[in-house]
Amino acid sequence: MDVAPPRDEPIRFNRFRRKVYIYRFYRDGLRPFSRTAWGVRAEVYDWDNLRAEACSVYGPMGSGGLIETVTLAVVKPGTHQVIERFHFAHEIQQGEMYWAMAQLFMQQGPQALPTLPRPPRDWNNEDVTFNLARRLAPKVRWPAEIDLESRSAP
Repeated sequence: MDVAPPRDEPIRFNRFRRKVYIYRFYRDGLRPFSRTAWGVRAEVYDWDNLRAEACSVYGPMGSGGLIETVTLAVVKPGTHQVIERFHFAHEIQQGEMYWAMAQLFMQQGPQALPTLPRPPRDWNNEDVTFNLARRLAPKVRWPAEIDLESRSAP
């Protein structure tokens, strides 16, 4: 059995402020049973300081050998020094598609995005699932000031 953080951490892109808002789960591996070692934090990054990185690694995992991921790296302004990385997509093809859509949105706006056959899924309305962990998981609640800032223009 693999142990991993939740796979759905919402990301908001605000093209007017040129900011990216990430809702991230954190945990302390040294204190796995402490209530204060687990939680959520919302982080804000400048769009110009983000880079997409694709990685494929062979590892002894319960799900198989090849692990492909796409992460977003936050770099120090004006350099290529990575300050932090966070997960973006599980597969390289999926990550390339999502990154291309994010770039298109940030450059040209929502009218440039392709129309989707189904509306995006709202993970907070997951009431009819048979997955007990998803039913009991806390709902995504952005801090009030970040929620307002991420949805508005300067």
